[in-house]
Amino acid sequence: MRLSRRALLTAATATASLTATPATTADSHGTLHTGFDRLAADGYSLLGGQKVGIVTNPTGITQDVRHIVDVMHADPRVRLTAVFGPEHGFRGTAQAGGSEGRHDDPATGLPVYDTYLKSGQPLADVFTASGVDTVVFDIQDVGARFYTYIWTLYDCMEAARLAGKRFVVLDRPNPVTGRAAQGPVLHKEFASFVGRQPIAQAHGMTVAELAKLFNARFLGRPVALDVVAMSGWHRDLFYDAYGLPWVPPSPNMPTPDTALVYSGTCLFEGTNLSEGRGTTRPFELLGAEGVDARWAAAADGLALPGVRFREAYFAPTFSKFQGRTVGGVQIHVHDRAAYDPVRTGVALLVTAKKVWSGFAWRPDHWIDTLTGSTTVRTMVDAGAGPDEISGAWQDELAAFRRTRKEFLLYR
Repeated sequence: MRLSRRALLTAATATASLTATPATTADSHGTLHTGFDRLAADGYSLLGGQKVGIVTNPTGITQDVRHIVDVMHADPRVRLTAVFGPEHGFRGTAQAGGSEGRHDDPATGLPVYDTYLKSGQPLADVFTASGVDTVVFDIQDVGARFYTYIWTLYDCMEAARLAGKRFVVLDRPNPVTGRAAQGPVLHKEFASFVGRQPIAQAHGMTVAELAKLFNARFLGRPVALDVVAMSGWHRDLFYDAYGLPWVPPSPNMPTPDTALVYSGTCLFEGTNLSEGRGTTRPFELLGAEGVDARWAAAADGLALPGVRFREAYFAPTFSKFQGRTVGGVQIHVHDRAAYDPVRTGVALLVTAKKVWSGFAWRPDHWIDTLTGSTTVRTMVDAGAGPDEISGAWQDELAAFRRTRKEFLLYR
C-alpha cells in the first residue's frame, strides 16, 4: 500500500494512528515497519526536490540487511548527496572514542563528513559545506542516556537549525522496550557528550520521541522537524520479538542482550573494574584482579528481580586488564520483564565495594558524569544500600516521566 506524504506526517505526529493493545509477542500485530521502511514505501516523497544528507552508521539497514545509503543512492527518486558519520564512523570501523574522518565512501562515491565531537556552529558549518537541504537521521539506539548517538541526534538538530536545514528523523525500536524510564536524571552541571540534557539514565523512548522532546524542551529555538514513525511497534516488546536483524550499533554492543544490561553495567566504566570490554560478553562480564566468588554470592544474596549472578573468570583482549586473568561476575537475566538494569548496576557497585578492598572510582569521577550527579558515588561511599540509593532519585524520575509522557508516539 502506498502511503501519502500526509499519511506519513500524520503517523509521525498523532498518537492515535499508531496505537494498539500491548502484547507480549509481535505475531498477532503483523510486521514492524521502521521509519525508513515507510519513507521508502512512499517513494521518498517527504524528501522530494531536496538535496539530502543522512546521519547514519552500520545499523541503518533494511529488513533484508541492505544499507539504506546504498539503497537510496541507487534510487532515482531521492537525491542523496552526502553522508554524516557519528562516533565509530559511518561504516563502523572505529573503536570507542574514535571516528573515520572525512573521506569518500568507496561503495557509493558519496562524501562522508565526520560529526564526532562536533556541535554548535562548527557542526552547522559542516552541514553548510555539504550543500544539503535536508538532514536525515537514522541510527539504532540502545535506550541509555550515555550512549552517544542520541546526543549526536541532539547536536545535529541544533546544528541543522543554525544552518537553516530541515531535519527528518526515521524511527527504529528501543531494543529494551519503551515501557518506563528508569534511573537518575542528569543534573545540568554534569552535562557532557554522554548526557547533554536532563533525561533518565534509561529513558524508555525511541529516537523520534526523543527528537520531539529535544525540539520542544531543550533546543531553545526549534529546528524544522519531521519524524517518520514506525508502524507495528509496541512499547512492551523487546527487539527480538520482531525478528529484526541486529547490527551492533558499536563494537562493544554485539547483541540485544548487551543492550539489556548496558544502562546499568556501563557504570563500571567509572571504576577500576573491567566492564567486560575485550571479551565476547561486554557489559555482561565484570571483574578485576583479586575479585573472587564472594562478589557473585553477595550480589545473588540481594535477590534482585529477574537476574542471577555467576562467578566468572576472563582475560580481556583489550581495555582494562588486557591479557590478564581477572575474577568477577557474569550477569544472567532470566526474566527481562522484571529486570531493572539501573538498580542492578547500582547493586553491583555496592556489593563490589563491600567484598573487594581494591575497589576504587576513576580519579576523574567519571561515575558522576555517567550517573548525572554526585549522588550515586557519595551514597555508595557512605555505605548506603541499593534501595536507599534508588530512592534518592525517585522524585526527579517521576518528574521526567511526566515530561516524557507528552512526547510518546506509541502504546
